[in-house]
Amino acid sequence: MSHFGRLLVVALLCATIGAVHAKLPASPPADPAKIEAEKLKKAEAAKKEAEALSKAQDRAAEHYKRSQGGGAMPAKAEMAAKPKAKK
Repeated sequence: MSHFGRLLVVALLCATIGAVHAKLPASPPADPAKIEAEKLKKAEAAKKEAEALSKAQDRAAEHYKRSQGGGAMPAKAEMAAKPKAKK
């Protein structure tokens, strides 16, 4: 690479660094009504996602119960619920 090519690369790097570190103007203050609307929208979306997750988990549990015969799980739950007698 020639001397001029190296000089050009260094000059471009300096210009890029200067542009990256330039300060941007402050953003205007946000409207409180818009902020509340966005919060409400996010809360509704989170609620819908939670309901969808719950339905998917219920479907997965039902599929598991059907594929395992369904009879083995309640017996294990009953055994775990009964306290052991002390000797």
